[in-house]
Parts: sequence; C-alpha cells; structure tokens
Amino acid sequence: MDRLSKRTTVYFDPEIHRALKRQAVLANTSVSELVDEAIRLVLADDELDLATVSVRSDEPFISYEMLINDLKKHGKF
Repeated sequence: MDRLSKRTTVYFDPEIHRALKRQAVLANTSVSELVDEAIRLVLADDELDLATVSVRSDEPFISYEMLINDLKKHGKF
C-alpha cells in the first residue's frame, strides 16, 4: 500500500461496501487497493477507447441507416 499516496473519502452503498470488504478478505488485500485497481482498469479502458477513436478519426462517416442497409445487402442483418 506504500505506492498509494493520496487519501480521499468515498461513500458506497452499504451492499457494495459489504461486497468490497468480503472481496478484500478473499483476495488478502485492502478495500483501498481493490478500489484503486478498479479505477485503474476503468481509466485504462477509457484511454484505449480514446486512442481507438483517435486512430479511426479519418475514417469516412456512415449513417446508422446506411450501415443497416449495407448489412442487409450483405446478408449480415
């Protein structure tokens, strides 16, 4: 836990808090470390999404209707 350097207060629904405490015991870790890891995963996923959008930003635009029609045309919808 020494790698964590900032402290904050987070309020959880009582059921979620109980589940976190139970999971922390099972994983032999702390609730703080579980929450830290969960936040890291969410942020990494967001970063991946943003990178994907950036890479694909030059692709031509296609409307939803055009997509559906193309899928139907190729027997995939």
